[in-house]
Amino acid sequence: MRLRALLDTDALGLRLLGGEDELDRTVRGVMTTDLRDPSRYLSGGELVLTGLAWRRDAADSEPFVRILVGAGVTALAAGEAELGDVPEDLVVACARHRLPLFAVNESVAFATITEHVVRQVSGERAGDLAAVVERHRRMMTSGPAGGGPDVVLDLLGSDLDLRAWVLSPAGRLVAGPEDAGPALPAELRARLSAEHLAATRTGRRGPHRVAVGTTTYSLFPISSTGRGPGGGPRDVRETLLSDWLLAVEADAGDWPAERLDLLHGVTQLIAVERDRRDAARTVRRRLAQEVLELVQAGAVPAEIAARLRVAAPVLLPGLGAAPHWQVVVARVEWEDGEIDSGPVTQALLEEILVDPLSTGPEPSDRIAVAHTGEEAIALVPLPAVSSEHDGSEAGVHADTLLAAVRNPLSAGLDDDGRLTLGVSAAVHSAEGLRGALEEARHARRVAAARSGRVCAAGHQELASHVLLLPFVPDDVRRAFTARLLDPLRDYDRRHRAELIPTLEAFLECDGSWTRCAARLHLHVNTLRYRVGRIEQLTSRDLSRLEDKLDFFLALRMS
Repeated sequence: MRLRALLDTDALGLRLLGGEDELDRTVRGVMTTDLRDPSRYLSGGELVLTGLAWRRDAADSEPFVRILVGAGVTALAAGEAELGDVPEDLVVACARHRLPLFAVNESVAFATITEHVVRQVSGERAGDLAAVVERHRRMMTSGPAGGGPDVVLDLLGSDLDLRAWVLSPAGRLVAGPEDAGPALPAELRARLSAEHLAATRTGRRGPHRVAVGTTTYSLFPISSTGRGPGGGPRDVRETLLSDWLLAVEADAGDWPAERLDLLHGVTQLIAVERDRRDAARTVRRRLAQEVLELVQAGAVPAEIAARLRVAAPVLLPGLGAAPHWQVVVARVEWEDGEIDSGPVTQALLEEILVDPLSTGPEPSDRIAVAHTGEEAIALVPLPAVSSEHDGSEAGVHADTLLAAVRNPLSAGLDDDGRLTLGVSAAVHSAEGLRGALEEARHARRVAAARSGRVCAAGHQELASHVLLLPFVPDDVRRAFTARLLDPLRDYDRRHRAELIPTLEAFLECDGSWTRCAARLHLHVNTLRYRVGRIEQLTSRDLSRLEDKLDFFLALRMS
């Protein structure tokens, strides 16, 4: 399609800011990005949509436009939702490089433009296959006529004779055509996902080709079309572990440009469906956040139970009895510490904590995930079991979860990332939810102490004191912690002495003066003075195992 046709469509909300002489250029695809350098994802001919999150000051516009022009981009469309009017420095840079520039009205979603362009381009490439385009459009609807990604995959099989599957980063089957023959084995799905993640981490542009025996698979990335918090991903690692991929049983190495364009359009249609699914998860995320805040604030069980009764119908519609609950805590850590790991882990946990026997983006959503700080916390509902069972066999098991995700996700984490997971036992009431949360957090710490890029631990592996702590009555907790920690808190409040953080670090360093001083950036003599003050205020001796254990338990229960 021509750029001129975009301006003729009022519903797209586009306003031309420069490049009137270039409106006969051809648009071959569309890409949404806020990366400072998106060149690795560009193949030429795209209309690039951006929310301008990459722009920190006026000097950033020139190099950004130069990169787009070098990649053969057809035009740039900048959204007005974040900054209002498109900055003049961007207008000047586009004019200098003869790159057509549009402004996108804040009332128009990028997904609307993406869908329009993909439908037009796909229709042109498919020639007289107008029915194909219409059936593509149907996947965008949520009504009875829709069909999600499966509709598009059926079209690839019927019209292009291509067998294809949509996979999650961990190799879960998200969607596949109805008549695709034998299902892809779990081991093959995991391998394809691992190969895709490894290739993406090295910056190679898709599709990635993988030979398995005598069969070649071409792997196409399915990247989110929407703009996340802050205007969009700034680093590939922010979406790497949660983005889907399209695996096609064919060697795309010798495909003509038209067929590659059509497959690229298919991935964009699936990406729009993925964004719609993510938006539908908003309610579940909010429920998880509300329950988590109540649990961490020490709310009475009746209040937590009321919130769970609200959550249960959303997560398990049609369930007659109140479910049991399980908690899974996860954390993704990158060595450079530049990525906000909370949202990253939340999105990943939503992808891997699904029923392995279910397929599709909707039926598998039976969890609610929140994130706080650098960790994500999943609230997993389990159907009520009969009286002959205690529910111990149901739900998420750490070893099963680890076996399913370790190999593919290790490829995505490469040599600078790490994922650790902790899984609680199932609890039958709101009273047990606080204990389940502590249990899962302690299990994650056990996993973090192990070697490997992906590690998990379950409640069965916890030490005995960890199993007991969640069930200590609140009044006993308060009395015990107050007796040991209140004198230190009072002293810290009056003198800003940081005795509590010093105590925590000292115990975590196993009483090593050297390691603890280095961790706190203190001279050893200063550390000895602080520990001496702790002993004086509490009448305890931190060289004695019994006193160390009491302090350890008090800190864990506080």
